[in-house]
Amino acid sequence: MSDQQFPGLSRRGFLGLAGAATAGLALTACAGTGGGDEQEGDANAITFWSNHPGTSKELENELISRFQTEYPDLKVNLVSAGKNYEEVSQRFNAALSGGDLPDVVVLSDVWWFNYALNGSIEPMDSHFSSAGVDLADYVDSLAADYEFNGQHYALPYARSTPLFYYNKDVWAKAGLPERGPESWTEFDEWGPKIQSIVGADKWAHGWGNAKDYLAWTFQGPMWTFGGRYSKEWQLTFNDAKSIEAGNYLRDSINAKKYASVRPTLPVDIGNGLVASGIASTGDLKSITSSAAGKFDLGTAFLPHPNGPGATTGGAGLAIPARISDTRKENALKFIGFITNAANTAYFSQGTGYMPVRKSALQDPSEQQFLAENPNSKTAIDQLALTRSQDYARVFIPGADQIIGTGLEQIGLQNRDAAAAFADVTNQLQTIIDRQILPKLPK
Repeated sequence: MSDQQFPGLSRRGFLGLAGAATAGLALTACAGTGGGDEQEGDANAITFWSNHPGTSKELENELISRFQTEYPDLKVNLVSAGKNYEEVSQRFNAALSGGDLPDVVVLSDVWWFNYALNGSIEPMDSHFSSAGVDLADYVDSLAADYEFNGQHYALPYARSTPLFYYNKDVWAKAGLPERGPESWTEFDEWGPKIQSIVGADKWAHGWGNAKDYLAWTFQGPMWTFGGRYSKEWQLTFNDAKSIEAGNYLRDSINAKKYASVRPTLPVDIGNGLVASGIASTGDLKSITSSAAGKFDLGTAFLPHPNGPGATTGGAGLAIPARISDTRKENALKFIGFITNAANTAYFSQGTGYMPVRKSALQDPSEQQFLAENPNSKTAIDQLALTRSQDYARVFIPGADQIIGTGLEQIGLQNRDAAAAFADVTNQLQTIIDRQILPKLPK
């Protein structure tokens, strides 16, 4: 299946129409489909729903203070709408069914499509001029992640890539070069050496669990083995190279015994319980803080011997469709302000997320920060070696947990990858057949 089968559709337009079906399962039996009366609310108050990505509540309060200094007639109310992206989405969906809507809401890479395709969030482009937002200054690839049929339904905010974190002190004791592995095959050779250094109560490497977005972080390793989750809507878990990647995960834990599935991986990295692991750039601040005084922390690109070995992720900021036009304009004014060059640099420095504005890299404070904090520069440099996520994780409802659970079974239960991936394929194919294919354009 290719875009050319559907003349007149851009790639993003095709994804969007396909994604309309994926929204079905996630929002089945929900009233939150963009209907109902417009909510007037207080035109001079902006309610901001966030999960405070990267433990950023204090930073968000500072951004709000800066905004209110610039716009003293507008008051911003920061609401802790959930502890993660899923909880924020659930609360937003409930509000669409009859509650008070926020003015700005954090939505992750796997959630915004649902709401755009149901008409629940506002296409922003017609408001850019009046709100003073310069779309061209946003990093192109990050802004494009929220585009559907020529309209942008969110703007990038807390955007990340997975990074390879490692304990430089352990690396030195193991006689390894001060860098990340160039391939997972190379790391498979390093693993036992590292394990001999850390001892029986620790691990050379940690893999996240299903709730810690293992399906997201394992895409890169899967790609570098030559496998992938899907080719557009064709599932490819059962391909030989995908199975090879899965069995590498299995063997690193159960055969060679240098790795472990960790339910709190960023914490374990920072505390030195694991000598390396893949975690979000958004975890950089907390991991660095935990590691301080204990060991020298390093970051590296994910191994990428045959091309991109990592993807992007994180969240953007969206505006509900059913609030008044005045509220929409003020909301977009707020989004544009807290993601401007100086403020995205401030947010990036405080969390580890990537600056979302091109001009931020010329900000003097950002240049100084990157010079003094090379670990933070890793994510920005790696952006050139990322690629878009596989459809199977992003556009099939519930797929993140289904894939993550399959990977957990491989690691925790020593299950053969072919068997685990066969089950994952069957579950996802059923969703595709019932929820997606009947709704694709003919």
